[in-house]
Amino acid sequence: MRYSRQILIKNFGEEGQKKLRKAKVAIVGVGGLGCAVSQYLTAAGIGELVLIDYQTVEITNLNRQILYCEDDIGRLKVEVAKERLKCLNPEVEIKTYAEKLKEEFIKDVDVVVDCLDNFEGRYLLNEICVKNKIPFVHGAVENMHGQVTTIIPYETPCLRCIFNLKDRNETLPILGFAAGTIGTIQAGEVIKLLSGVGETLKNKLLIINLANNEFNLLNLKKNPKCSVCSKLCSNGDKDD
Repeated sequence: MRYSRQILIKNFGEEGQKKLRKAKVAIVGVGGLGCAVSQYLTAAGIGELVLIDYQTVEITNLNRQILYCEDDIGRLKVEVAKERLKCLNPEVEIKTYAEKLKEEFIKDVDVVVDCLDNFEGRYLLNEICVKNKIPFVHGAVENMHGQVTTIIPYETPCLRCIFNLKDRNETLPILGFAAGTIGTIQAGEVIKLLSGVGETLKNKLLIINLANNEFNLLNLKKNPKCSVCSKLCSNGDKDD
């Protein structure tokens, strides 16, 4: 009964639900994006979630990180998130790591969701996913705009192919609804990847400007000289 409304979707049905139930998904970063992603994946019935975030709840998080409240200030985000998500759907298994990202945390998952807020961490995540052939859904948000793409090693450009950016040493402005919009789209990408129903953002970058409701879809191509995927994928092909 919990999933009856989504089971009604054409081509999804009980088989689609079973695929979600068998899946293991890692969410790296349980902030504005991660709060939205984790809630919708939990509600959809993902079998197991892995939450990775070493930070504690701060009052400045509360305009967008909707799993938390004032009573949670000072607590580890992953601990609070696990409690709230278990209330939403106790059927979902939840594993937490209150540490910075390590390769062993995500090596055995089916999909990774990039909910980080810095490119240093994203590039590390990108390298781990390409090396281990793990699909991952990238999302980023600032102010009232953001972006989403789905990266599948060996098939699509990796994050280094698409972006060559350095982090700015400043506090970025953001409105909560922008994080919720991008995070919800990321959750949808995960569900489509796992169920095989619907078209993902593979080889495409969705750019959204919510200030004036502009949605742009860009086609992406691999960089044959990419410092990450051209090298790692070539090594992987040799091994295979």
